[in-house]
Amino acid sequence: MSDSVAAALIEAQQKADSLFCEVVSSGLIRPGVLESELSREIQELAQRRFGVRRHWHKRVVRAGPNTMLTYYDEPPDRRVAEDDSVYLDLGPVFESWEADYGRTYVVGADPDKHRLVADIEAAFASGKAHFERTPDLTAGALYDYVSGLATSAGWEFGAPTAGHLIGHFPHETASAEPKKFSIRSGNPLDLREPDESGAPRHWILEIHFVDRQRQFGGFFEQLLTA
Repeated sequence: MSDSVAAALIEAQQKADSLFCEVVSSGLIRPGVLESELSREIQELAQRRFGVRRHWHKRVVRAGPNTMLTYYDEPPDRRVAEDDSVYLDLGPVFESWEADYGRTYVVGADPDKHRLVADIEAAFASGKAHFERTPDLTAGALYDYVSGLATSAGWEFGAPTAGHLIGHFPHETASAEPKKFSIRSGNPLDLREPDESGAPRHWILEIHFVDRQRQFGGFFEQLLTA
């Protein structure tokens, strides 16, 4: 069962990666486009090329100072500028399986923004390696670990969470404890604790680094457990 779930999640993620590659190769991320326009264009591309008809969460497109903000923020619509960082946080559903995928792109040659993109990718790899070598790792301990990577690299961690549960759409929830299935400081949940049926749970790891002084950030997310 767990192998089939992991395989389905990996396949959905691979399709999401292909979608993101097409977004880039199609030149959709460009100066002058509104975040809302880019979001709509991505939706149309996803439906036309991949048959995506629903997303399990709202499409998040952030540019410039808005990249310092999180999923739950609702900033004014912004046009992508010549030297912006731009991040995408999408949740396309492929054949009833969720993909939750996030990447950051730089429009321009700003070396600090390019360094941030490299740093968030490296932090994800480090967080995943830490999970794989720590059998009893809790959600809280993983948050503390990856947020510490931001400080070490000269950034600030930009969100109160660093990931969440994922699975067959819709995935498991805990309405009485809404924070139970999120990677956040202080959460004692063992990331390897099985679900109510005894099956392994699968998690998304999210990395959000920001530079408050220069007003930009970057976001990276994908599967932690598969």
